[in-house]
Amino acid sequence: MRDYNVGIVGATGAVGAEVIKVLEKRNFPVKNIKFLASSRSAGKYLKFKEENILVEELNENSFKGVEIAFFAAGLDTSRQFAKTAVSSGAIVIDKSSAFRMKEDVPLIVPEINKDKISEHKGIIASPNCATIILVMAIYPLCKLSKIKRLIVSTYQSTSGAGAKAMEELLVQTKAYLNDEKIVKEVFPHQIAFNLFSHNTRIYENGYNDEENKIIEETKKIMDDSDIKISATCIRVPILRSHCESINVEFENKTTVDQIRESIRNSKGVKLVDDRENNYFPMPIDSSLKDEILIGRIREDISRENCVEIFVSGDQLLKGAALNAVQIAEELIEK
Repeated sequence: MRDYNVGIVGATGAVGAEVIKVLEKRNFPVKNIKFLASSRSAGKYLKFKEENILVEELNENSFKGVEIAFFAAGLDTSRQFAKTAVSSGAIVIDKSSAFRMKEDVPLIVPEINKDKISEHKGIIASPNCATIILVMAIYPLCKLSKIKRLIVSTYQSTSGAGAKAMEELLVQTKAYLNDEKIVKEVFPHQIAFNLFSHNTRIYENGYNDEENKIIEETKKIMDDSDIKISATCIRVPILRSHCESINVEFENKTTVDQIRESIRNSKGVKLVDDRENNYFPMPIDSSLKDEILIGRIREDISRENCVEIFVSGDQLLKGAALNAVQIAEELIEK
């Protein structure tokens, strides 16, 4: 296997920093690496495999020689520069929502639909973090029976809003404990010792942007437009790792033991379901871990052919950086 010229757009952000770590940890075959960011961050140095590398300002000429470009800088940046990168010869793996629902852009979670990667036309989309955690959790279940309906409630950490949001939680917590004024800069509401509806705009259907992403992206990834999905997304005062409570309705009867066995035999997930000790998935356990933790598995006593599960996954890893790098690994393998 040969080495590749890699670029990371948004290298100084929370997700970009995780992409760098994941590339190192998984020994991705990097020949040269280019760190790209806004003018505010240009001029800094970031370390990659013990080498200090200058962060360059992102512009139209940034992608000369780049073969794989990870985009982790947000919607507007992807819209402005992704096609430029493709025109320069790079394959873009984009973490933003800019291209996810485009018909000619594959939306990939490698454990589920890596066969779709070859359909790309220069851009491959990585799903929303909450969507990735959801589909990773239900994929072992759909091997047992077709899923008719999902009701998901998310408990999303501040890492989903970036490094500044994580810092805001720490600063507000310190202020709260010292009886000082709470300053809100990133979130519209106090995040320390509080929780609130996900801070994205509400659409005419009553669902916010995050909830609509989960609904539409899940259908695309699972290649099932008939599945019924309802989502409620909540921001909680946790630094990293999202949690989700998921109610799954099957076409056929599926037992708790069958579900546990399927999880044990599936990649990228881990069973954490200890009823005796009341020990189930928690952010403190899933943080900095590659696997999605699944537990609290029980039959829904109010409805036939339904089960409840609770899951937790690191938003910055499998929910973002790890999934993107896994896409790149599958890409070069093909």
